[in-house]
Amino acid sequence: MIDRLAALPALADVPRRQLQWLLDHGELHRGQDGDAYRAVGEDDLIGLFLLISGRFSVRVDQGGTTREVREVTPGRVTGYLPYSRMTVPRGYVVADGPVEFLFIRLEDIPEMTRECYEFTAICVHEMLDRVRVFKSDDKRQEKLAALGRLSAGLAHEMNNPASAVARAASVLDAARAELAAAARELGAARPGSDGLRALESLDGVESASDTPPSPLELAELEDAILEWLEPRGLDVRLAYPLAERGLTAAELEAAEPAFEPDQLAPVLRYLAADGAARALIADITAATERIHTLVAAVKKHTHMDRGAVMEPIRIQEHLADVVTLMRSKASLKDARVELDAAPDLPAVTASVADLNQVWMHLIDNAIDAVGPAGRIAIDVRRDDDGVVVCVTDDGPGIPEELRERVFEPFFTTTEVGEGRGLGLDVVRTVVRSHRGTVE
Repeated sequence: MIDRLAALPALADVPRRQLQWLLDHGELHRGQDGDAYRAVGEDDLIGLFLLISGRFSVRVDQGGTTREVREVTPGRVTGYLPYSRMTVPRGYVVADGPVEFLFIRLEDIPEMTRECYEFTAICVHEMLDRVRVFKSDDKRQEKLAALGRLSAGLAHEMNNPASAVARAASVLDAARAELAAAARELGAARPGSDGLRALESLDGVESASDTPPSPLELAELEDAILEWLEPRGLDVRLAYPLAERGLTAAELEAAEPAFEPDQLAPVLRYLAADGAARALIADITAATERIHTLVAAVKKHTHMDRGAVMEPIRIQEHLADVVTLMRSKASLKDARVELDAAPDLPAVTASVADLNQVWMHLIDNAIDAVGPAGRIAIDVRRDDDGVVVCVTDDGPGIPEELRERVFEPFFTTTEVGEGRGLGLDVVRTVVRSHRGTVE
């Protein structure tokens, strides 16, 4: 057995005396495919695993799912490692096929560190690599979880403009046909030069208006036009589309003398049909612009077009993108997210992708904390050569006894499966990597 251990490339620099100590103090185990070894109970193996043959996969159960975070090959170690500050195992090992391993119990590890220097050094390097792998995996999983929460709200937010486009498009062909028929009828009526000038004036009313009428104003316009149409024997169904495009009864009455009595009906039909088509086009344009704004914000938020780089950025611009995306979640609570940025903010050197994670976690936590119709205020101000971002919500606040723990990895007050307890840990890690502080 000592020859087998010495033949493993990972243990090539370990003296045979130390390998003998491992054999003398270790327990030889053999396992089959699917055997799991957890260090969580009295009957489980609590200590160090030295794999001799086969393959272990290290797995983590979290949020109702299981994922493999790393693999262990012959000559490598896992489990409790010397000098590790780990008190609760992050995962467990599962045999991928037949395995053979040496097990060193937890109580023997202190003596092992004294007697097996080279082997202990291997364990320490393995521990550092494990920390790096877990940190990287935690960061990746937290990003995916954050994007998952974001996508749920984004789908809700995009559904409204997408539905508006679908509704407008479904009736646009009918509106086009009505406009074509109205144009032919208007052409057959052959209005004179005075009539054409009056028509041009009426046709330009909508574009001259800066803002569309309010629902109350629209109803008043419709009633007035209806009262103007009825005594003239004109189609009262035209009242609403004429009012919707911003025409008034006074404007119609002022233009009336420019037309012959039999020309007025086709003129109004044309104006109504043209207004209806314009309204549908305006609805489609507004909805597609909203979709474009959301997609652009997502692209900038995730920085899909390039990798994470440190560069001079204007924090307020990227915060605005995150606020745009998070407002969809806030709207489910009828909550408000308000951004107030000072005008004299300096550029800061940062990774946009990483800082966007910070803003999203903080705003997401604030939205979770507020009640219905709550308010989240984001204040951005200058502080010497740096920038301070303050996120405030009107929720109940953090209980005094929990304030010292909120940055602990995996500490969460949410229900099981709703949070991983890594959001503020990611925030602190990113902020510190940018030479900043968070409190």
